[in-house]
Amino acid sequence: MAKNISILGSTGSIGTQTLEVARSLGLRVCGLSANTNIDLLEKQALEFRPQVVAVGDEFLANKLKTRLAGIDVQVLYGMDGLKEVAAVEEADTVVTSVVGIAGLIPTMEAIKKGKHIALANKETLVTAGQLVMAEAKKRQVEILPVDSEHSAIFQSLMGNNREDVSKIILTASGGPFRGKSGAELEKVSLEQALRHPNWTMGSKITIDSATLMNKGLEVIEAKWLFGIEKEQIQVVVHPQSVIHSMVEYRDGSVIAQMGPADMKIPIQFALTYPKRALNHFSRLNFLETGALTFEEPDTKAFPCLRLAFEALEAGGTMPTVMNGANEIAVSLFLKKEIGFLEIPRIIEKVMSKHVPNNQPGLDDIMQIDNWARREAYNQYSKNK
Repeated sequence: MAKNISILGSTGSIGTQTLEVARSLGLRVCGLSANTNIDLLEKQALEFRPQVVAVGDEFLANKLKTRLAGIDVQVLYGMDGLKEVAAVEEADTVVTSVVGIAGLIPTMEAIKKGKHIALANKETLVTAGQLVMAEAKKRQVEILPVDSEHSAIFQSLMGNNREDVSKIILTASGGPFRGKSGAELEKVSLEQALRHPNWTMGSKITIDSATLMNKGLEVIEAKWLFGIEKEQIQVVVHPQSVIHSMVEYRDGSVIAQMGPADMKIPIQFALTYPKRALNHFSRLNFLETGALTFEEPDTKAFPCLRLAFEALEAGGTMPTVMNGANEIAVSLFLKKEIGFLEIPRIIEKVMSKHVPNNQPGLDDIMQIDNWARREAYNQYSKNK
């Protein structure tokens, strides 16, 4: 069980809920980071008294340093600051909940320092799964999933032999546009896309859920977390979000993990594993859940899921390219500069221009990510 934690991305949805769990469990918080929300980070630092905090740039760091002058805390900024938060000596576990590939470098830093990882940043394994898992094995570090789906798989695997697994079944809510046709999706608004039916999340992951790219990222993440092949991963749409994911074994048995749509539950399990701790979070009431239904995902209307499987099939740096292009496309949609269906169109065009490097190092991955981002923006500029 974690005793001392650092949180990368403490002002986001996962970060703030992690701090709720830390209060509940009485964990010591040694490091916190945010990008620009220094108002909330100031409140968190005053409550939890970490040794180090980090923000996005020097200007914000100087403002925060003035505000926190009355307490003993080091205020840093940029990637070096993130790395310091990840590597703070007293922390035994680092919760990585920053958005996007920005989580990769500090997560690797934490692993190299022997910290266990409570992983809420999908892009770390999507872009560099082979490198990250190899380093974790070398350092004897545990990578414990925070995502509800991967936590469900992790729990459904406990006590069983991996060689007995037939397949894993990732459930997806279907997002706010489940059942809509491609023609209908051409007209959807940003405000509609941000209304997830079941979960409260940050804006980027909410858009990824609406396009089904979030599920595609989870497919690639599952391959590295659980050492499973693409053909053994199935995605099913489960609108009620009661079953968080399942594992089918070769004897035909299926083990599922169920619970309310409350991220504090998988966060807590990642921090208390292998034990479970009492809490007063929400509970699942089977008399109120109603029917549980399942559907095939529509990859014609939602091509991002197909693109993720194609990236996994291509291997090497193709998932990095897919992810980088997606981050740019989603940011453009959030600024209302492109329509909803331009997101997969941009991603597919960028992927078509890339020949994967099958043995990349960390520097290669970062360079290719930069290329994918530039190319995604070029595709947008051509169509303006």
